[in-house]
Amino acid sequence: MNAAEAKELYLKRPAARAPDWAGATRRAARERFAAVGFPTTRDEEWKYTSIEPILKVPFGAGDGRDEGVEKRIAALGLDGLARNRLVFVDGRFSRRFSRVAALPQGAVAGSLADAMNEQRERIEPEWARYADYDDRSFVALNTAFAEDGAFVYVPAGAVAEPIHLVFIAGTSDEPTVAHPRTLIVLERGSQATVIETYAGRDGEIYWTNAVTEIVLRDNAVLDGYKIQMESDRAFHIATQQARLGRDAVFVSHSFALGAALARNDVNASFAGEGADCTLNGLYVTAGRQHVDNHTRIDHENPRCVSRELYKGIMGGKSRGVFNGKIYVHEHAEKTDARQTNRNLLLSEEAWVDTKPQLEIYNNDVKCSHGSTIGQLDEAALFFLRARGLDVQMAIGLLTQGFANEITSRLKHVGVAALMENVMAKKIAAMSAEERRW
Repeated sequence: MNAAEAKELYLKRPAARAPDWAGATRRAARERFAAVGFPTTRDEEWKYTSIEPILKVPFGAGDGRDEGVEKRIAALGLDGLARNRLVFVDGRFSRRFSRVAALPQGAVAGSLADAMNEQRERIEPEWARYADYDDRSFVALNTAFAEDGAFVYVPAGAVAEPIHLVFIAGTSDEPTVAHPRTLIVLERGSQATVIETYAGRDGEIYWTNAVTEIVLRDNAVLDGYKIQMESDRAFHIATQQARLGRDAVFVSHSFALGAALARNDVNASFAGEGADCTLNGLYVTAGRQHVDNHTRIDHENPRCVSRELYKGIMGGKSRGVFNGKIYVHEHAEKTDARQTNRNLLLSEEAWVDTKPQLEIYNNDVKCSHGSTIGQLDEAALFFLRARGLDVQMAIGLLTQGFANEITSRLKHVGVAALMENVMAKKIAAMSAEERRW
């Protein structure tokens, strides 16, 4: 199928069920998707990433079959990350494998579809208000067709224990697509840790098209983690949009380790003065994987701080993309923003396209950005080999050290241990394939 044929295929599908109050937005998103269609490499924002592999597969709707899901969660090492765990299978909430054991009074963690029907007063003012679908095809597709997802709400002044959102796909025998939607709202002065994990059955072809909207009221604090460990034949497209109130603090840790083709859009906007945003990211590719990271931080108000560090490790014939923009608006004086992208190529055939950007419309700011692309230090390799390490172990040790700048920043002990274990295995497999040293 070409892009036009694929668009028509999705437009023929019935709209997802939704309460009456959401109908107009659903229809508007569907109409917008009909108008813009799927992006191509002629679009500047998709210049380095072709979605043709997605368009070639006639994805059906998953049936939410959850046999084997618990074993899959355990095999991935996800069991002990949080006492509060919401599980979604093919985008649908699974009560069977979910548990909410420790939340403060008034907090909510559950199905977004249920909340849209039962808690309209909380959902309607926020749902589909921040992740713009006017010029984002995949956000429009999600807004029109999302059947379910997660809703996390923390009341003013409350501190919530970690909440783990587990999205499992690829449970059907045929290729399927899921459009999970997540809405996270932290009221004034509240705090929470939310972990999003995306995974599926090994070797299966499926597509996850996810959207997460985050609303932080004044002085709210969110420590967020996204772990993408999809099947090596899967596709993953995701948009995260955060809105920070006055003096709010948002820390995002993004790990892109799986999928044949992945695209992550991470965006944040400062809706109040004095807010602080940190975006940390690590993407690791092997074989013919392709991972595209797009970030945008909008400094719309004065005296806000943003820090961004994304690191990539590419092996085999894989491709990485980083496109980050810091946008400082006219009245955002005293902005303090730094952006860094560093990339390590383990193979002569691996490639990365990096484009850090600053767009500044105020003179009273401190802003910087930069990127590096390099290979392992031959002298360091020689040093390790001279002390008895074989080539594979030396490559693995140096590569792990490169990644540790990101993993060492993780506050959640369970996530840190999981990432160290997963990264060690992936890097060991990658270093075993590299023979040029």
